[in-house]
Amino acid sequence: MGDLFDLTGKVALVTGSTRGIGRAIAEALVARGAKVVISSRKAEACAAVAEEIGEAAVPIACNVSDDAAIERLLAETEETLGPVDILVCNAAVNPYMGPFLDTPDDAFDKTIAVNIRANMRLAKGVVPGMQAKGGGAIVIVSSIAAFKGSEHLGIYAVTKAADTQIVRNLAVAYGADNIRVNGIAPAVVKTDFARALYEDPARAKRVAESYALKRLGEPEDIAGIAVMLAAPAGAWMTGQTIIVDGGWSAMG
Repeated sequence: MGDLFDLTGKVALVTGSTRGIGRAIAEALVARGAKVVISSRKAEACAAVAEEIGEAAVPIACNVSDDAAIERLLAETEETLGPVDILVCNAAVNPYMGPFLDTPDDAFDKTIAVNIRANMRLAKGVVPGMQAKGGGAIVIVSSIAAFKGSEHLGIYAVTKAADTQIVRNLAVAYGADNIRVNGIAPAVVKTDFARALYEDPARAKRVAESYALKRLGEPEDIAGIAVMLAAPAGAWMTGQTIIVDGGWSAMG
Protein backbone atom coordinates (compact mmCIF):
# COMPACT_ATOMS: atom_id res chain seq x y z
CA MET A 1 0.00 0.00 0.00
CA GLY A 2 2.98 2.32 0.32
CA ASP A 3 3.14 5.20 2.76
CA LEU A 4 -0.43 6.25 3.41
CA PHE A 5 0.77 9.59 4.78
CA ASP A 6 3.23 10.51 2.04
CA LEU A 7 2.74 14.03 0.69
CA THR A 8 5.91 14.27 -1.38
CA GLY A 9 5.56 16.78 -4.19
CA LYS A 10 2.26 18.19 -2.96
CA VAL A 11 1.64 21.93 -2.69
CA ALA A 12 -0.24 23.05 0.42
CA LEU A 13 -1.66 26.41 1.44
CA VAL A 14 -2.43 26.85 5.14
CA THR A 15 -4.07 30.05 6.32
CA GLY A 16 -3.48 31.32 9.83
CA SER A 17 -0.30 29.27 9.96
CA THR A 18 2.14 31.43 11.91
CA ARG A 19 1.06 30.04 15.26
CA GLY A 20 -1.15 27.54 17.04
CA ILE A 21 -3.06 24.89 15.12
CA GLY A 22 -2.21 26.36 11.72
CA ARG A 23 1.52 26.29 12.35
CA ALA A 24 1.37 22.75 13.72
CA ILE A 25 -0.50 21.64 10.60
CA ALA A 26 2.02 23.38 8.33
CA GLU A 27 4.95 21.75 10.10
CA ALA A 28 3.30 18.33 9.91
CA LEU A 29 2.62 18.69 6.19
CA VAL A 30 6.23 19.65 5.55
CA ALA A 31 7.41 16.67 7.62
CA ARG A 32 5.48 14.39 5.26
CA GLY A 33 7.05 15.92 2.15
CA ALA A 34 4.76 18.78 1.13
CA LYS A 35 5.76 22.30 0.19
CA VAL A 36 3.69 24.69 2.25
CA VAL A 37 2.69 28.34 2.01
CA ILE A 38 2.78 29.99 5.42
CA SER A 39 0.16 32.70 5.53
CA SER A 40 -1.27 35.14 8.05
CA ARG A 41 -1.88 38.89 8.19
CA LYS A 42 1.67 39.97 9.12
CA ALA A 43 4.46 39.50 6.59
CA GLU A 44 7.15 39.55 9.27
CA ALA A 45 5.54 36.69 11.16
CA CYS A 46 5.12 34.66 7.98
CA ALA A 47 8.78 35.13 7.05
CA ALA A 48 10.00 34.23 10.53
CA VAL A 49 7.98 31.02 10.71
CA ALA A 50 8.90 29.96 7.17
CA GLU A 51 12.58 30.44 7.99
CA GLU A 52 12.22 28.31 11.10
CA ILE A 53 10.43 25.52 9.25
CA GLY A 54 12.90 25.44 6.36
CA GLU A 55 13.12 25.72 2.60
CA ALA A 56 9.90 23.75 2.02
CA ALA A 57 7.96 26.63 3.57
CA VAL A 58 7.17 29.81 1.61
CA PRO A 59 5.84 32.94 3.34
CA ILE A 60 2.97 34.84 1.71
CA ALA A 61 1.06 37.29 3.90
CA CYS A 62 -2.68 37.72 3.46
CA ASN A 63 -5.57 39.28 5.32
CA VAL A 64 -8.31 36.83 4.38
CA SER A 65 -11.05 39.35 5.13
CA ASP A 66 -9.94 41.14 1.93
CA ASP A 67 -11.06 39.49 -1.33
CA ALA A 68 -8.30 41.19 -3.32
CA ALA A 69 -5.70 39.95 -0.85
CA ILE A 70 -7.01 36.40 -1.27
CA GLU A 71 -6.67 36.70 -5.03
CA ARG A 72 -3.06 37.87 -4.61
CA LEU A 73 -2.34 35.01 -2.21
CA LEU A 74 -3.65 32.44 -4.66
CA ALA A 75 -1.84 33.97 -7.62
CA GLU A 76 1.49 34.20 -5.79
CA THR A 77 1.13 30.66 -4.46
CA GLU A 78 0.59 29.26 -7.94
CA GLU A 79 3.38 31.37 -9.40
CA THR A 80 5.84 30.27 -6.71
CA LEU A 81 4.94 26.61 -6.12
CA GLY A 82 2.30 25.67 -8.69
CA PRO A 83 -1.38 24.76 -8.34
CA VAL A 84 -2.55 23.94 -4.83
CA ASP A 85 -3.09 20.26 -3.96
CA ILE A 86 -4.01 20.85 -0.32
CA LEU A 87 -5.91 23.82 1.07
CA VAL A 88 -6.23 24.16 4.84
CA CYS A 89 -8.59 26.96 5.90
CA ASN A 90 -7.52 27.60 9.46
CA ALA A 91 -7.64 31.40 9.82
CA ALA A 92 -10.53 32.52 12.00
CA VAL A 93 -11.61 35.36 14.26
CA ASN A 94 -13.79 35.68 17.34
CA PRO A 95 -14.04 39.43 17.99
CA TYR A 96 -17.10 39.18 20.24
CA MET A 97 -18.04 36.88 23.09
CA GLY A 98 -21.54 37.28 24.45
CA PRO A 99 -25.21 36.62 23.69
CA PHE A 100 -25.84 36.06 20.01
CA LEU A 101 -28.57 38.70 19.70
CA ASP A 102 -26.28 41.34 21.22
CA THR A 103 -23.57 40.83 18.57
CA PRO A 104 -22.37 44.25 17.33
CA ASP A 105 -22.83 44.74 13.60
CA ASP A 106 -19.10 45.18 12.95
CA ALA A 107 -18.25 41.99 14.85
CA PHE A 108 -20.97 40.11 12.97
CA ASP A 109 -19.66 41.27 9.59
CA LYS A 110 -16.01 40.55 10.45
CA THR A 111 -16.74 37.06 11.75
CA ILE A 112 -18.78 36.17 8.67
CA ALA A 113 -16.10 37.59 6.36
CA VAL A 114 -13.20 35.66 7.85
CA ASN A 115 -14.82 32.44 9.06
CA ILE A 116 -17.17 31.81 6.13
CA ARG A 117 -16.68 34.07 3.11
CA ALA A 118 -12.88 33.70 3.04
CA ASN A 119 -13.14 29.92 3.08
CA MET A 120 -15.52 30.01 0.14
CA ARG A 121 -13.26 32.40 -1.80
CA LEU A 122 -10.19 30.26 -1.13
CA ALA A 123 -11.97 27.10 -2.19
CA LYS A 124 -13.26 28.80 -5.33
CA GLY A 125 -9.70 29.79 -6.17
CA VAL A 126 -8.10 26.35 -5.79
CA VAL A 127 -10.79 24.08 -7.20
CA PRO A 128 -9.99 24.70 -10.91
CA GLY A 129 -6.35 23.76 -10.37
CA MET A 130 -7.34 20.65 -8.46
CA GLN A 131 -9.75 19.66 -11.23
CA ALA A 132 -6.96 20.05 -13.78
CA LYS A 133 -4.61 17.89 -11.70
CA GLY A 134 -7.16 15.15 -11.13
CA GLY A 135 -7.90 15.80 -7.46
CA GLY A 136 -7.03 17.55 -4.25
CA ALA A 137 -7.94 17.97 -0.61
CA ILE A 138 -9.58 20.85 1.24
CA VAL A 139 -9.63 20.90 5.03
CA ILE A 140 -11.62 23.50 6.99
CA VAL A 141 -10.87 23.92 10.68
CA SER A 142 -14.22 24.28 12.42
CA SER A 143 -14.89 23.96 16.15
CA ILE A 144 -16.76 21.82 18.65
CA ALA A 145 -18.85 24.98 19.09
CA ALA A 146 -20.53 24.06 15.79
CA PHE A 147 -22.33 21.18 17.46
CA LYS A 148 -23.71 22.64 20.67
CA GLY A 149 -25.61 25.75 21.65
CA SER A 150 -23.51 28.40 23.36
CA GLU A 151 -24.45 31.38 25.49
CA HIS A 152 -21.24 33.29 24.84
CA LEU A 153 -19.84 31.97 21.52
CA GLY A 154 -22.94 32.84 19.52
CA ILE A 155 -21.75 34.32 16.22
CA TYR A 156 -18.49 32.36 16.27
CA ALA A 157 -20.43 29.12 16.76
CA VAL A 158 -22.81 30.04 13.95
CA THR A 159 -19.94 30.52 11.52
CA LYS A 160 -18.28 27.28 12.56
CA ALA A 161 -21.55 25.42 12.03
CA ALA A 162 -21.73 27.03 8.60
CA ASP A 163 -18.26 25.69 7.85
CA THR A 164 -19.49 22.14 8.43
CA GLN A 165 -22.16 22.74 5.78
CA ILE A 166 -19.63 24.26 3.39
CA VAL A 167 -17.68 21.03 3.78
CA ARG A 168 -20.72 18.95 2.83
CA ASN A 169 -21.71 21.19 -0.08
CA LEU A 170 -18.24 21.20 -1.63
CA ALA A 171 -17.82 17.47 -1.08
CA VAL A 172 -21.01 16.75 -3.00
CA ALA A 173 -20.27 19.29 -5.73
CA TYR A 174 -16.69 18.20 -6.47
CA GLY A 175 -16.46 14.57 -5.42
CA ALA A 176 -16.61 13.46 -9.05
CA ASP A 177 -13.42 15.48 -9.60
CA ASN A 178 -11.67 13.52 -6.82
CA ILE A 179 -11.61 16.65 -4.65
CA ARG A 180 -12.10 15.63 -1.04
CA VAL A 181 -13.44 18.21 1.42
CA ASN A 182 -13.47 17.60 5.15
CA GLY A 183 -13.42 19.53 8.41
CA ILE A 184 -11.85 19.26 11.84
CA ALA A 185 -13.76 20.40 14.92
CA PRO A 186 -11.45 20.75 17.92
CA ALA A 187 -12.50 21.40 21.50
CA VAL A 188 -10.29 23.69 23.61
CA VAL A 189 -6.73 23.62 22.30
CA LYS A 190 -3.97 25.51 24.08
CA THR A 191 -3.36 28.30 21.59
CA ASP A 192 -3.31 32.09 21.81
CA PHE A 193 -6.67 32.13 20.03
CA ALA A 194 -8.32 30.15 22.83
CA ARG A 195 -6.37 31.70 25.68
CA ALA A 196 -9.49 33.28 27.23
CA LEU A 197 -10.94 29.80 27.66
CA TYR A 198 -8.03 28.34 29.62
CA GLU A 199 -5.77 31.09 31.02
CA ASP A 200 -7.46 30.86 34.42
CA PRO A 201 -5.97 27.67 35.97
CA ALA A 202 -9.14 26.80 37.87
CA ARG A 203 -11.24 27.15 34.74
CA ALA A 204 -8.74 25.20 32.67
CA LYS A 205 -8.87 22.38 35.22
CA ARG A 206 -12.67 22.30 35.10
CA VAL A 207 -12.62 22.16 31.31
CA ALA A 208 -9.99 19.41 31.27
CA GLU A 209 -12.01 17.38 33.76
CA SER A 210 -14.96 17.49 31.36
CA TYR A 211 -12.88 15.60 28.77
CA ALA A 212 -12.45 11.82 28.89
CA LEU A 213 -8.68 12.22 28.43
CA LYS A 214 -8.55 14.79 31.28
CA ARG A 215 -6.41 17.31 29.44
CA LEU A 216 -6.77 20.18 27.01
CA GLY A 217 -5.68 19.76 23.43
CA GLU A 218 -2.32 20.73 21.97
CA PRO A 219 -1.88 22.03 18.41
CA GLU A 220 -0.08 18.82 17.48
CA ASP A 221 -3.21 16.85 18.41
CA ILE A 222 -4.96 18.46 15.46
CA ALA A 223 -2.07 18.39 12.99
CA GLY A 224 -2.11 14.63 12.53
CA ILE A 225 -5.79 14.66 11.59
CA ALA A 226 -5.08 17.28 8.91
CA VAL A 227 -2.26 15.16 7.47
CA MET A 228 -4.54 12.13 7.31
CA LEU A 229 -7.26 14.09 5.53
CA ALA A 230 -4.76 15.48 3.01
CA ALA A 231 -2.93 12.22 2.38
CA PRO A 232 -3.80 8.90 0.69
CA ALA A 233 -4.90 7.68 4.13
CA GLY A 234 -8.02 9.79 3.70
CA ALA A 235 -8.65 8.92 0.07
CA TRP A 236 -12.22 7.68 0.64
CA MET A 237 -13.34 10.28 3.15
CA THR A 238 -15.21 13.40 2.14
CA GLY A 239 -17.99 15.59 3.47
CA GLN A 240 -17.13 14.85 7.09
CA THR A 241 -16.18 17.07 10.02
CA ILE A 242 -14.12 15.09 12.51
CA ILE A 243 -14.64 16.03 16.15
CA VAL A 244 -11.34 16.05 18.04
CA ASP A 245 -12.27 16.85 21.62
CA GLY A 246 -10.44 14.58 24.02
CA GLY A 247 -13.64 12.63 24.50
CA TRP A 248 -15.77 15.56 25.63
CA SER A 249 -18.72 14.68 23.39
CA ALA A 250 -18.67 11.10 24.71
CA MET A 251 -19.06 12.22 28.31
CA GLY A 252 -22.78 12.93 27.99
